[in-house]
Amino acid sequence: MNRREFLALSAAASLAPRSYAASAPAPTFAPTLDSLAQYQCPEWFRDAKFGIWNCWGPESVPEFGDWYARKMYDPADPTYKQHLETYGHPSKFGYKDIVPLWHAENWQPDRLMALYKKAGARYFFAIAQHHDSIDCWNSKHNGWNSVKMGPRKDVLAIWGKTARAHGLKYGVSEHLGASWNWFGISHGSDPTGAYAHVPYDGANPAYASLYHSGNEHADWHAWYHNAPESFQIEWSKRITDLIDQTKPDLLYSDGSLPFGQYGMDLLARYYNANIRQHGSLQAVYNCKNNPDGGQFRNGFCVQDIERGVEDHINPLPWQTDTCIGDWYYKRGFPYKTPTTVVQMLVDIVSKNGNLLLSVPPRADGTLDAQEEAILAALADWNGRNGEAIFGSRPWRVYGEGHSGPKPGNFNEDQLAYTAEDIRYTTRAGNLYAFALAWPKSGKLLLKSLAAVTPTGVQLVDGGDALAFTREPEGLAVQLPATPRGAHAYALRIQGVV
Repeated sequence: MNRREFLALSAAASLAPRSYAASAPAPTFAPTLDSLAQYQCPEWFRDAKFGIWNCWGPESVPEFGDWYARKMYDPADPTYKQHLETYGHPSKFGYKDIVPLWHAENWQPDRLMALYKKAGARYFFAIAQHHDSIDCWNSKHNGWNSVKMGPRKDVLAIWGKTARAHGLKYGVSEHLGASWNWFGISHGSDPTGAYAHVPYDGANPAYASLYHSGNEHADWHAWYHNAPESFQIEWSKRITDLIDQTKPDLLYSDGSLPFGQYGMDLLARYYNANIRQHGSLQAVYNCKNNPDGGQFRNGFCVQDIERGVEDHINPLPWQTDTCIGDWYYKRGFPYKTPTTVVQMLVDIVSKNGNLLLSVPPRADGTLDAQEEAILAALADWNGRNGEAIFGSRPWRVYGEGHSGPKPGNFNEDQLAYTAEDIRYTTRAGNLYAFALAWPKSGKLLLKSLAAVTPTGVQLVDGGDALAFTREPEGLAVQLPATPRGAHAYALRIQGVV
């Protein structure tokens, strides 16, 4: 089936952009990059600043981290050995056999959402399907879904109802576009050893609906490249169904916008449907500016940077997505400290961005004690300092000190903040200055304020009025004798903005 045939069939099945009565307004967005680039980010997203994401699905079962469904077929990866010792050889016990072990038996979505909201999240993301091709909703086009197997629940419907009941915006992330190349390894075999040249279970045509067919020699690095049109059509059908069923406030693609015209058709349809639902465009689409065979143009989405930050104020709203540890739950994996998370949040917000933080549950739906402790620490800090974060906007400069690493994905390991690193935000006529560590001298020098005299300076946490002097190098603010709170320290500066 080619695209023309697909669109004809889709129109009949309401999968293509809907037809409109003569009295109805024409769609705002056409499926072209020029039209999509007219997108403007809604103010609610700019106010939100912080979201929490759950990477959760069958890959959570082994508790061995991200990309399990692929790495278990790679004899050079430690995951292969883990799988062999725990479950057996992937020719006999493959990923298809992991899927039924995802039971979600202790999942309490209402309790979890309450924790996320208390921690400061204004929006919540659920993973719709990872590259493992398991749809976490009652999918019309894929029998490998969470209703027919595993938890036997419409996970996305439950997450969405729960998030909205708690007043959070609801997002879904799709990772399907790369799956055709990503899962090619499941069609291979061990090159040596006792099972040399014995095909893995992905080579069995009976499981082609999970592992895909015709991708025996695919390279995951190709991402969207070389995916056949039949798979592009499958992607379009499944993600259209995802949007229709969940009506998400946010949609995320793990890469750039996939598959040429199919992607543009889908994105225009998503935006137009959201306008019909809300009366104005309130949707957010997150994707990446990656050389992965997809499409990207500044302005047609809210750009996502994976595990990375900017080094400047981006005039367009953007988002960092990162995780407290590994993307999927992994026993013993070191977590970010609350200080690291808070420092990242402050730095990102000062540069016109949002932080999306994954807190991955175990397969049964629970968080471990350390994850809950991190959420509690974020709840405490945001409760004390949130007025300087939520609803804020960047100031004339993002701050002082180290700007951060060169912008791009996967640069967060280069972050190291000190008391010399100052970040600024503005809100409701006030300027806020954050010290990303407490200065040993007890005095904070704000170099960007050398030419101004505020009408007042207070510590946001507690409201203490602070003495200040204007010095040649900047505004010198005397802090309390001992640190108030932890992680990062906000000052409210009046009469400057």
